[in-house]
Amino acid sequence: MLLEVKNLKTEFKLKKGVVNAVDDISFSLDKGKILAIVGESGSGKSVTSLSIMGLLQDPGRVAEGEILFKGKDLLKMSKAEKRSVRGNQISMIFQEPMTSLNPVYRIKDQIMESIMTHMKVSKKEALKRTIEMLEIVGIPSAEKRAYDYPHQMSGGMRQRVMIAMALIGNPELLIADEPTTALDVTIQAQILDLLYHMREKFNMAVMLITHDLGVVSEAADHVIVMYCGKIVEEADVRSLFENPLHPYTLGLLRSIPRLEDENDEPLYMIKGMVPNPLNMPAGCPFSDRCDSCMDRCRKEMPQLVEKDGHKVRCFLYEDERQGGKRT
Repeated sequence: MLLEVKNLKTEFKLKKGVVNAVDDISFSLDKGKILAIVGESGSGKSVTSLSIMGLLQDPGRVAEGEILFKGKDLLKMSKAEKRSVRGNQISMIFQEPMTSLNPVYRIKDQIMESIMTHMKVSKKEALKRTIEMLEIVGIPSAEKRAYDYPHQMSGGMRQRVMIAMALIGNPELLIADEPTTALDVTIQAQILDLLYHMREKFNMAVMLITHDLGVVSEAADHVIVMYCGKIVEEADVRSLFENPLHPYTLGLLRSIPRLEDENDEPLYMIKGMVPNPLNMPAGCPFSDRCDSCMDRCRKEMPQLVEKDGHKVRCFLYEDERQGGKRT
């Protein structure tokens, strides 16, 4: 087991109250596998990745739980130990490469800085390694493009640069936070294909953070669906697409446009809005938006239970055995 997250709770203490951005989640990731974490904005998926990386900023903090990387709890490591793990053994690609890359430095200088931070090499060797990595991630004329500034590159090229920087230390775990956001579909496919092949080449695990189930179907081995800080469904990718169980997962899948849809009906939308994190409902947080809501959904929080090879957090499956009254 490469990564194991146990009962993780991450909170933000604000003047108006406490936001439980990640609320008691547990999952694991094996070496060489791709795990996708899916959900709308505010579901807690990015906060989960920042908690693992130790990059939370005030007022965010991990309140409870364990994050075990190769059996060692990252939360109990010293700052020096965390720095040695971060960048070398665990790397992260952030959502928008233009904000992650420094606009006043050439691409080569930024990658070389990363190399020389983690490895004891000369500038000449660092430059050679930089050009090699740019070639590996598919940047044409890498020796020339290394001298470009970020604004001289397209969004897809900048994302490839970020992947190159993330892979410099040959990490065992790569966390990719919305790596295809704001890219057109052709470039999205190229970036996903690149991530898939980098996984194969370096035998690393990938945690893919996304709101796009189309991306998940192309790349992932296993999927976690999050809503309001909680895991609502978990399954291998084929099972999730062939037999989704949670009403939220069903809503996400129904919202995907399909070429075979020839009628003029508008695209399905999940009704309502994500609840205010400072004023969460007493029961299931999805209850006000759910077409299958029952009385108890508004009063009790369902537990994450096993169902047909899935893990799902919904009273519907208890009702199959016990009966229940719908509202």
